[in-house]
Amino acid sequence: MEFRRLGNSGLSVSEIGLGCNNFGGRVDQSGTKRVVDAALDHGITLFDTADVYGSGHNEELVGRTLRGVRDQTVLATKGGFQRHDDVSMSVNGNPDYIRSACEASLRRLGLDHIDLYYLHRVDPDVPVEDTVGAMADLVNDGKVRYIGLSQTDSETLRRGHRTHPISALQSEYSLWVR
Repeated sequence: MEFRRLGNSGLSVSEIGLGCNNFGGRVDQSGTKRVVDAALDHGITLFDTADVYGSGHNEELVGRTLRGVRDQTVLATKGGFQRHDDVSMSVNGNPDYIRSACEASLRRLGLDHIDLYYLHRVDPDVPVEDTVGAMADLVNDGKVRYIGLSQTDSETLRRGHRTHPISALQSEYSLWVR
């Protein structure tokens, strides 16, 4: 497996990562373990999930599965969507919400830090500088090593990066949406 360094960061990841968004409601713990073990056997070190996948259940499965191999992996998760009682979701980039979402992810994952924490979507009602500032606080507190943005445009990326280095940009490139 080839590896790449993300941006100017010290974070090195396998060229191919495993998106873990199907684990939340469709696969059990033993199935998750089989998939993760197969990925590790093929040299994959990057595992990507989010707090909204399976309403948090996905992070629990991934966290338990990676517990014994944590030193061999890079774990990415995302926050910034807020679930409501009626099961709808909305984008929430409020700094207080981002901090609480990260804390909840850490609890579900069973970790003391997240390697790469993405803003799942930029909130059009909150300046990206404010949201990235909250994410930078998480880095300074040792809860997150690196931050990224997901599904954003180049100007917003630049604005965020001026607030704190953005190590990764996640853009959807899947057979499903193409």
